[in-house]
Amino acid sequence: MKDPAYIADHIRRVLLDGGSAPHSEEVQRFFKEEVKSRGWYTAELRKVAVRFRRTLLKEHGLGYLAQVADQLYRGEILEDKVFAVFLLEKNVSDFTEQHFRLFVQWLDRVSSWADHDALVHYLIGPMIAADERRTPRIYIWAKSKNRWRRRAAAVSLIRAMRDPASRRKAFPHVKRVSALLLNDSDDMVQKGLGWLLRESAKADPKLVVPYLCSLRDQAPRFVLRTACETLTPAERKRVLG
Repeated sequence: MKDPAYIADHIRRVLLDGGSAPHSEEVQRFFKEEVKSRGWYTAELRKVAVRFRRTLLKEHGLGYLAQVADQLYRGEILEDKVFAVFLLEKNVSDFTEQHFRLFVQWLDRVSSWADHDALVHYLIGPMIAADERRTPRIYIWAKSKNRWRRRAAAVSLIRAMRDPASRRKAFPHVKRVSALLLNDSDDMVQKGLGWLLRESAKADPKLVVPYLCSLRDQAPRFVLRTACETLTPAERKRVLG
């Protein structure tokens, strides 16, 4: 069996050879900070990841697949990290608490909102939604000095709010996290919170709109406007005044 680092290096070469320099320049337009990209489109990147996932799972199993992904989620190349998430996204229900702790450690390797949101939305968030005993950790993240952990505190609740079975239990956590993050001065955290509130309002406006109204005098205007994007004109007027 080859070392997982060897397979990760092979995947990096595949991504380097198959990238698009013109699209790499286009990708940069989405970011304020400099982002190192190979220029892959998401759909094509996922297709390649699926092929590697099937082969690695069949030959070596889930543990080995996670080790390869762990090697890929290092460095600063956007596609390497997103590819790591795509390798694992379909097996979330099979992962253990040890894997969850590993994925949380990846938050300290985040380079941009794109690799952050792939990690949290496709791995960490679903694992929190699947086991509410993991939810209290988000309050630690919300107080972290690391901007990406604070953003994760919000983004990790989106999956639970989209699920009708877990929404009512998750909403108190949404309100508590919002209280912790409303005054955060970091725009990446504010955008993450706005995304959470928008998805919550979209999933259950009857539940969420009254809460948004209660935030009108304290929430940043940007957060409220983002939260209202999927609401009806009447609902938006009710929230924004």
